Amino acid sequence: MIEKFGIGIDIVSIQKFKKKPFKINESFYKLIFSKAEIRYCLKFKNPYERFAGKFALKEALIKSIDRKIRFSEIETSHLKSKPVIKLIKSKEKYNFLASLSHETDFAVAVVISEQIT
Repeated sequence: MIEKFGIGIDIVSIQKFKKKPFKINESFYKLIFSKAEIRYCLKFKNPYERFAGKFALKEALIKSIDRKIRFSEIETSHLKSKPVIKLIKSKEKYNFLASLSHETDFAVAVVISEQIT
């Protein structure tokens, strides 16, 4: 078994999402996020910090693996307040470690990937 590791980091301005209100930019959000991710974010008083965080997680994951992948192939969730990432319809097997943080203006995410072959 060969293991291949990668790391990615991304920082996102929460304001970029606040400037694109969900109700009038729904098609934009549906290109990036799954139905479950959108439902999760919209549960919060400030959904835009959650959208920014999920976007940062996806960007960090993309940077951590050695292949092209679309946002729609990545799904994020949370387990006990910790981010969980999985690839949808991927033939390759990965394990991911992820960390996510929000501040007033920014969301930042780090992803460590382990490809299992």
